Amino acid sequence: MNVYVRELSSALARAGVECDVFTRASSDVLPAVVTVEPGFRVHHVTAGPPAPMAKEALPRVVDEFADGVLKVLDCTGADLPYDAVHANYWLSGMAGHHIKHQLDIPLVSTFHTLDRVKAESSPEEVEADSAVRRAEEEARIIRCSDTVLASCSVEAEQITDLYQADPSRIRIVAPGVDHAFFGPGHRPQARRALGLPADSPLLLFVGRIQPLKGVDVAVETLAALTDSHPDARLAVVGGPSGPRGADEVARTASLVHELGLEGRVVCVPPRPHELLSTYYRAADVCLVPSRSESFGLVALEAAACGTPVVASDVGGLRTLVDHGRTGYLVDRSDPAAFAAWVRQILAEPLLAQRLSTGSVLRSRRYTWARAAHLLREIYEDLTAGRLVECS
Repeated sequence: MNVYVRELSSALARAGVECDVFTRASSDVLPAVVTVEPGFRVHHVTAGPPAPMAKEALPRVVDEFADGVLKVLDCTGADLPYDAVHANYWLSGMAGHHIKHQLDIPLVSTFHTLDRVKAESSPEEVEADSAVRRAEEEARIIRCSDTVLASCSVEAEQITDLYQADPSRIRIVAPGVDHAFFGPGHRPQARRALGLPADSPLLLFVGRIQPLKGVDVAVETLAALTDSHPDARLAVVGGPSGPRGADEVARTASLVHELGLEGRVVCVPPRPHELLSTYYRAADVCLVPSRSESFGLVALEAAACGTPVVASDVGGLRTLVDHGRTGYLVDRSDPAAFAAWVRQILAEPLLAQRLSTGSVLRSRRYTWARAAHLLREIYEDLTAGRLVECS
């Protein structure tokens, strides 16, 4: 989501749409305002302690955050400089809902993940005793939003079906990929840069370490390849996230030990986004075994680097992975099924090359400039229309 906000704001600024991004100050030494580039500024708003906070604690400071944003704006009526407020994630949606009514401007919402979708695919990820009922808040935000953005047709259908949203207010704006950073490269050189063996098959998992993302499936896929490729390795790039993140890290380490994969699984802490391309280029196959995925930016970035993807047949991954042309989709979180496709890619160099070429070509449909163009049109339409009343 951080990548989405940064890249889209940058693309909007270059398209002539000035963007002010408001985020909670997580340190008391951060400047109040940072100009990222002309037309794109980041404001650090005091809400809660000036220190990192657990995601589960953030609902308690949403009202303070919204009031802080309004205090920064300090403008009313004809002096109002903004044409719309765009909220990303449900917590920002709660603040955006308040700001919309205070300033009488349209609200655009992008959720990135939805509680009711997570509840269907991974119920253990949903905290039943949460201080704020997330799904109820999401429904309230959707009813208030003048436009709800979906990353693909699958997510649009989920918003309509699970939240009874008005389809006429849902617009599809797919995220993009920065092709200046993410593009094909020389695999041996990428492996040398990362200190990885040049001649062993390499699988890659990139993502948050939490049950929803299925890192256990990636580890078990490597184990299933032991008979045919005993020298294959798996690089896991990411860190713990969410209330069960630390437990999932421990569970993954235990699984690696139980399967006798020590030395074949390389765990890498989260990397700066622009450095991930080296890992994608180094890999023979990128695994995306998520149990739920609204879009699947990892799959898109891997494709842009020419790395075939084997992914779960869920959510936005269905629109990104063209089965048999750019990679393969697996019906369920079945390590044996993942391993079967990986084994075929590793066994057939010409197939791997064809998938790689198809991946790169397909990824070129997705650019941040295109997303910004579509979003600018949406903003312009909203400023000419009537605000949606909360139902």
